[in-house]
Amino acid sequence: MKSVVIVFPASNCDRDAKVALEQMTGKTPAMVWHQDSELPEVDLVLLPGGFSYGDYLRCGAMASQSAVMKSVKAHADRGGMVLGVCNGFQVLTESHMLPGALMRNAGLKFVCKPVGLEVQETQSGFTRKYENGQRVTFPVAHGEGSYFADEETLNRLEGENRVAFRYAEGENPNGSARNIAGILSEKRNVLGLMPHPERVVDEVLGGTDGRKLFQSLIETLS
Repeated sequence: MKSVVIVFPASNCDRDAKVALEQMTGKTPAMVWHQDSELPEVDLVLLPGGFSYGDYLRCGAMASQSAVMKSVKAHADRGGMVLGVCNGFQVLTESHMLPGALMRNAGLKFVCKPVGLEVQETQSGFTRKYENGQRVTFPVAHGEGSYFADEETLNRLEGENRVAFRYAEGENPNGSARNIAGILSEKRNVLGLMPHPERVVDEVLGGTDGRKLFQSLIETLS
């Protein structure tokens, strides 16, 4: 599986993503600066967490206009896999690659802690190694992670089984609608996820619940 990590100004999880991909795949991902207009030939594009452009406008809004995003969209349109984590999820919604928006946390405070999630979908290339309803723990680190969409969109996401992860009962850290933590695109090849799976692939870092997400991708794309 060949992968690339997009690096925006003020990305701070690009190295975490690189290390996780190296550990899981045995291959070093390409690191592409956001102003580069072309992507190498890859299977997976990962948009990492951080504070692209300092979050000076809406989170992810400025990054969504970066030159590389045209190539990211084209990659997804061809059926390529795209994973957006935390700020990457925000970039995907601002780019209209996923519906909805990420709003200020309900408590108006930055939240950084492990949270319990439930796997809601196990047929996609991101989740096939998990079991339906499986409880996992991923860390979160965000101030604008509350997923919002209108009722029609929320109903469509649920009706099409495009909610990949939910915060477990009592674990919602940000007020996300219907406890949504991660959603899939219509083609199911784009995943936006607020918690950080790349930070739980090594027991030394406190857990390995994120490994199956990357194992799912490897199995799908190899």
